[in-house]
Parts: sequence; structure tokens; C-alpha cells
Amino acid sequence: MDFSIEAHQLQGSLLPKAVQNLRRKRTLDILLILLALPFLIPLALFIALLIRSVSAGPVLFMQERVGYRGKRFMCFKFRTMFVDADTTTHQGHLHQLMNSNTPMMKMDSRGDPRIIPFGLFLRASGLDELPQLINVLRGEMSLVGPRPCLPYEYDKYLPWQKKRFGTLPGLTGLWQVSGKNRTTFVEMIQLDIKYAKNKSLWWDLKIILMTIPALIIQMLETRGGRKMATGPVRTKTNYSNRAMGQYSFTKATLVGAVHAVDDEDVWIRKETKLNL
Repeated sequence: MDFSIEAHQLQGSLLPKAVQNLRRKRTLDILLILLALPFLIPLALFIALLIRSVSAGPVLFMQERVGYRGKRFMCFKFRTMFVDADTTTHQGHLHQLMNSNTPMMKMDSRGDPRIIPFGLFLRASGLDELPQLINVLRGEMSLVGPRPCLPYEYDKYLPWQKKRFGTLPGLTGLWQVSGKNRTTFVEMIQLDIKYAKNKSLWWDLKIILMTIPALIIQMLETRGGRKMATGPVRTKTNYSNRAMGQYSFTKATLVGAVHAVDDEDVWIRKETKLNL
């Protein structure tokens, strides 16, 4: 298996050190997947049987996503919705999140009739994204990185927001372990850009370890039916103070809006305290 597929494709456009870092990142991805296979294969088979027993239709769901440098690919997931479920409601919900300062709260928290039995648990636990390990093996994703977005979401991104595509998308990432559903769209973009610019193997390992408690908290919140606030941007977002060590964002300045003037981005800044 080619452990350096991404690096091989980009050797002409990246510095030697960047190419080496990409190879190391991919090697880490493959190694961790191989170590986890004895546990992952029985788990995946169980989930597949569960989906087939509660809903008619395919086990896997494939959807076009946008990844590294805007490249599109087919992303794999376990199907958690009924076949031919309407997607227009999700587009409207996403548009509202992108154009407001409300937290990135999923439609699941309000109750979604499109979701199959046990689908909510699979989504809250992240188990529905387990088949994306196939995308990782194919070199389209990494274990750690920004989430791959949908094409209609990508088309609405401002130029500065597309900097989050400066690295491979991932199953988990800095945003996922930094409050996720408590953050706004702008906060999510800023966290993804920060990771894309400063990624390292040590940071990847930290994020992977932090993903487990983050998922547990997410499942508990889903089970309890906790409602997220929908007001203006908060002056403080509760993150773990030990989360990322030297990459702390305590009292960091986040970009609130962007205006294009003479092809330059003028950032209107809003002070938002992040204790990461």
C-alpha cells in the first residue's frame, strides 16, 4: 500500500519538509488503522446487521464531499436515514448556521423524522462515520483534519474560509474536540484553519485521544435532549484548558466577518474568549 499518496501527488508544489510531514501523517493513519482492525471489523459488521434489521435499503451511504484543496470525492458513511430522505431541510438549516452567530447545533437535537431507529445513537457516537476509514486508506482523508463539507456548502464559503482546505479532511479534528455543537460557524472555520497551518503528528495524537471523551459528552448531551443556546456569540466558550498545550487559544481574537476590498480581505474582528 502507498503510504505517501498525498505527498507523491504534491511533491511539485510543496517544500521537502512539508512532503515529509505528509508522509509521516499518512504512515500514522495506516498504522493506527491496522492496530485497531481486530476491534473495528466486528464492530462494523454488528452495525451493518443492525441497520439492515431496522431499515430497508443499503447499509452504506455514499455522498460527494469536498476535501483537500477543493477536490471532490465520494465519502462513505453508515446509512442513518431512511432511503430517499429529503435533504432540502438540511440545506436550509446549514444556510442559517453559516449566516448567523448561533452554535452549530445539529437538526438531530430537535428531533428528525428522517433518522432510522438507532440512527441517532450512531450519529452521536460517531460510529456512522466508521466507513470513512476506507477514504483514509484511499488517501482522500486522514484520521485527523477538518470535516469534508458538502459541495453546496463549499460554494458559499468566502475566500478566507477556504483556507481550511489546506490539509486533508479527517474523521476527527480540532473543532470536534473543542466544543463542536457549542461553537459558531466562524469559530469552526478558525479552528480548522489553525489546525491546517500548524498540524503535526504530536497534535494528531492529542486530538485522537481527546476524541473519545468528546464523543462521550456528545452522546450524553444527545441522550439528555440538551438544547443549545441560539443567541448571539458568547463572550466565553467552555473548552478544556489542557486541550492543545502550546496551541492555546485563550483570549484569542476570532474573525467575525470578512469584506473584500481591492481583492484583499479586511477582517472585522470580534473578541471571543476561547479556553482551549
